[in-house]
Amino acid sequence: MPPDLAALHGGSLLLAWQLKDKHVLIVGGGDVASGRIESVLVADARITLVAPRAGLHPLTQWFVDNSDRITHHDRLFAGADDLAGVDLVLTAIDDVDASRTICALCRERRIPVNVADIPPSCDFYFGSQIRSGPLQIMISTNGRSPKLANIIRRKVEECIPEHAGDAIEKVGSLRSRLKERAPGVGGDVGRRRMRWMIDVCSSWDINELALLDDSMIDRLLDEGWEKNQVPRLEDVGGPAKKAASHAAPSACPLLPTALGFAAGAAVTALFFFARRP
Repeated sequence: MPPDLAALHGGSLLLAWQLKDKHVLIVGGGDVASGRIESVLVADARITLVAPRAGLHPLTQWFVDNSDRITHHDRLFAGADDLAGVDLVLTAIDDVDASRTICALCRERRIPVNVADIPPSCDFYFGSQIRSGPLQIMISTNGRSPKLANIIRRKVEECIPEHAGDAIEKVGSLRSRLKERAPGVGGDVGRRRMRWMIDVCSSWDINELALLDDSMIDRLLDEGWEKNQVPRLEDVGGPAKKAASHAAPSACPLLPTALGFAAGAAVTALFFFARRP
């Protein structure tokens, strides 16, 4: 069934924006700014922070003192010159007029900008985020209710398996090693790689995937990929799986939906990356 076109509106294009080595200007040094700094550091960007030192939040000050990726200017925003060479601008100040001026300057120069607490002056929103290693999940209400986004985030977070981040790291290592062993983009090899990775992720649970080490990955490729099968964890040097018990139903009402979403996302991601060089 095609989608209902009348319902296709009012949202945002959710992306995992690659900011590695990009230059981000953050104006303001309070509590909100400290959260912005953390989010940008996670993305491996370089930060210029413009804010009077006297008003820095303790966490903001800690970031300034301990990160070599932050350049701090102890002053207020000085105008268009502060935007030279900047790829992205985030403002987190209480001065509405100054925020709107910064937004206008950015839009004149086609620099993406986010102005805290003024949705019409935002080219993008931050949302409420969950992070566990390489796993990042964002809950966005498109600027309508940050508090509800935070409440929903906590409910979703309760449903994420404890070792999900570790499992993703290990699966990423397995995928990289598989591409070294069976290189190529697209074609039969690419499709077989994608299918085998999907089978591994579907056959092993997240806790098992999190246990993979280099030796087990080698054996998994030898016994699994080379023989076009998916061996059990114990067959590649892992501990034997405990007998299934009659566990109580999950206390998390979102779990079936969340896991279904995660499985669909994994399949989509594997298909996408299988086509990349």
